[in-house]
Amino acid sequence: MQKKYIIATTAALVVLIAGAFTYKVYAEKNEGIAAIVNNEKITVAEIKEAYEQNPQIKAQVPFEEFYEHAIDVMVNSKLALQAATAANVQESEEYKKQLEELKDEVARQVYLEQKVKSKITDEEIKKVYDEYVAKFESEKEVKAKHILVETEELAKEIIAKLDSGEEKFEDLARKYSKDQPDLGYFTANVMVPEFSKAAFAMEKGSHSAKPVKTEFGYHVILVEDVRDTKPLPLENIQEQIRMNLGQQAVSEVIKELNDNAQIEKFGLDGKKIKNK
Repeated sequence: MQKKYIIATTAALVVLIAGAFTYKVYAEKNEGIAAIVNNEKITVAEIKEAYEQNPQIKAQVPFEEFYEHAIDVMVNSKLALQAATAANVQESEEYKKQLEELKDEVARQVYLEQKVKSKITDEEIKKVYDEYVAKFESEKEVKAKHILVETEELAKEIIAKLDSGEEKFEDLARKYSKDQPDLGYFTANVMVPEFSKAAFAMEKGSHSAKPVKTEFGYHVILVEDVRDTKPLPLENIQEQIRMNLGQQAVSEVIKELNDNAQIEKFGLDGKKIKNK
């Protein structure tokens, strides 16, 4: 029912800082060794490096949690490499063939990464962000909770208990709701029309006077806050901007290569075709 975008919060950053501190403590223990596989070492530093190279994972998962999964992956990878070496795979024709193909792919990738990196500067990111802020149109958003039940009768019973002060909204939500209660902040277009119409007609601190029917069932809504939307801070969206600029830069590089090259293309009939 609701579309959400995960963004880095202060709490998440605190967790990541705590993870980095814990990593230092781990590194001091056992000489920084994470595992020993047939006398070959895997270090905590290697796992930490893999963690740092995955910003999307890093933004959502603390290092301790990543470590627990990554250590098994790296042990299995080490075992497979040891087995391949023992089987003399590196001397096989198939290995050499794939290695040559991989060299070409790596060369292409490194070239594009270097070109893209040179095009995406902090100034360019700030320019895109400033354009986003300038075009931003504020709209009303509501912070709400709801209790979702199957029947109108039960929804009315819940409203009666709220009206009398017999039970708190949170307690009733835990007892009856078939959906998670906390919806956070949302704009009108995010929810189904019937829900939005009811929620945006309510005042801050009020709950539904009558059940709200949608395709999901019957809702009892509690509006906790009403405010106008504001542009997201730069630090919250700069990685998304960087990704968008990266995709744009790749297209520009490919176009430049085509424009500065002599290219002839032929159809299956042997006739020349236009290079698009």
